[in-house]
Amino acid sequence: MLWDIFCKVIDNHGDIGVCWRLAAELARRGERVRLRVDDSSALAWMAPHGQPGVEVMPWSPEPGPGDAVIEAFGCELPPAFQAELAALARARGRQPAWINLEYLTAESFAERSHGLPSPVMSGPAAGLTKRFFYPGFTASTGGLLREQDLARRQAAFDSAAWLQRMGLQRGSERLVSLFCYEPPGLEPWLRQLADAETPTRLLVTAGRAASAVRAALERLPPSPQLRVSWLPLLAQSEFDHLLWSCDANFVRGEDSLVRALWAGRPFVWQIYPQHDDAHHAKLRAFLDWMQAPSGLRRFHEAWSGVGGELPVFDSAAWTDSVSAARARLLAQDELASQLLGFVADFRP
Repeated sequence: MLWDIFCKVIDNHGDIGVCWRLAAELARRGERVRLRVDDSSALAWMAPHGQPGVEVMPWSPEPGPGDAVIEAFGCELPPAFQAELAALARARGRQPAWINLEYLTAESFAERSHGLPSPVMSGPAAGLTKRFFYPGFTASTGGLLREQDLARRQAAFDSAAWLQRMGLQRGSERLVSLFCYEPPGLEPWLRQLADAETPTRLLVTAGRAASAVRAALERLPPSPQLRVSWLPLLAQSEFDHLLWSCDANFVRGEDSLVRALWAGRPFVWQIYPQHDDAHHAKLRAFLDWMQAPSGLRRFHEAWSGVGGELPVFDSAAWTDSVSAARARLLAQDELASQLLGFVADFRP
């Protein structure tokens, strides 16, 4: 089956990150994918080795549609491509699968809206129908992206060797990774780490996280209890290895939240901030689903500026909650399998 995935890079790399993981996973299952993206530059470091079966293309209506089309995260297909979709539907007597892939949320509307039709009322594709596909955390949604070989790769992973390859060694320090925007709780948390009895090695990802930490450290006295290592841009597979190697992880956005769940280590998620504070309800819905203990909930809210003061960073107390959440997810079908089932009726 030939898929067209349309993606627009907005202001970070989450959209292209999710779309690449989806495209690569579909290809590993024997599908052919054309990933059409308006800015593919991030793939040079995110997926430097590519994936057989995935062709990265510019945002263009040409060539015309294959068997299934995904418009990711609200991007609108080029009008000329929509016209080609309508023409193909007339020629075949049925339209190709047209999926509106939505953002990940634990809010209840994801269950209600998953799979619903969205008739196209105007434009070149008037008369055709899209269908909503909501990733999510429950069996009534589209699930989360998870590679079929994830468990095997995790079982075979040698964290000591990976850390050594990155120029690091595991000692008595706890290792904590940091991938964030500019969280309000960052500076108070760094103060906690600097004053803690347990020493911490903070592994900071490149980009906004590194800039935010450097700015915060300028306002803090140096401490032997907190050491910082600055990481280069990491390919997706290497980012997974980072999360598997650390005792706790701080992540941001959508793709890395899912990866932190699969890593199974205590984690803190910085939700993408929205100007109308819609992220408050989204974060709290996720914490409800996760059945987060009080300390973890309050830490999340303070970290993202949703409310309250930052409590003590006690990742050990959060382990059971994370493990239970991961187990619930592993018992559900993952996203690629659900998506393939979703479009089965459209197969040529």
